[in-house]
Amino acid sequence: MFCTYFQQEEVFNFSDVKPETPEIFSNFFRSMLDQGINLAPSQYEAGFMSVAHSQEDLDKTIEAASKAFKTL
Repeated sequence: MFCTYFQQEEVFNFSDVKPETPEIFSNFFRSMLDQGINLAPSQYEAGFMSVAHSQEDLDKTIEAASKAFKTL
């Protein structure tokens, strides 16, 4: 289980989340979706990984995220 937040400070609980980052997350989400990676559509939702994901799935996700980060 994971969540993606775009801020400098570490996030330990909900009150640590900065409300200024939804636009950045939205751009990241759209870029990932355009590359075939389906993430939860809100930065306040969790993403999930499981043994059903192959190494190829993980490699594709990492490559897509690298490209998405460059567009932010």
